[in-house]
Amino acid sequence: MSEQSRERIFARLATGSQQASVPIVKPAPIASKTYNQAQKIEKLKTLMEAMRTEVHVTDAQNWIHQLEEILKSRELKSLVYPPRTALGDSLASNWEKGASGLPQLIPYDKEIEDFKEQLFTIDAGITPVAGAIADPGALILWPSENEPRLMSLVPSIHIAVLEADRIFSSFLEAMQHEKWAAKMPTNIVLISGPSKTADIEMTLAFGVHGPRELIVLILES
Repeated sequence: MSEQSRERIFARLATGSQQASVPIVKPAPIASKTYNQAQKIEKLKTLMEAMRTEVHVTDAQNWIHQLEEILKSRELKSLVYPPRTALGDSLASNWEKGASGLPQLIPYDKEIEDFKEQLFTIDAGITPVAGAIADPGALILWPSENEPRLMSLVPSIHIAVLEADRIFSSFLEAMQHEKWAAKMPTNIVLISGPSKTADIEMTLAFGVHGPRELIVLILES
């Protein structure tokens, strides 16, 4: 390239950089609808059931009895739970130990390397959830040291326990209410139903990459 050609190119670049920048149009605020609690429960239930999730709305004082009835019909052998949580304390205190038809409660109280062989033989896992979004219908999982992601991912049945007042109208409302901008989670998961894929010969299959069943208990105060 000749010196003259190089100078012409640089001159064009300099001229272009001096031109007025294109104004950036500020986008309009995201439109979102606000629901009351009854509407949020109904919308979440309807949308999640459409994705093959089993949803039960129950009394916060008697949810363990409801859970026991659900599990008896499935004849499960084992249920892993988080022991160092409010949910775990309630289960351990109120579970009908030795009752016919109920699975054995197994605490997730070991390091994963010591527990993973047993974990892959457990029928179901139960976890609390951080919240839910009524529209489009999803649970918010916020895994932690006491509630590892494997509890909801490895067993073939995931049971999620949700407090009704933790249901938000929209994703934006959840982020604002929980102040995620100040404490953005490192591993947040949104789930709307059991694991599914259509990669296998274009046929929808459940339970390939996670639990084949999702059971949600919504606790009303």
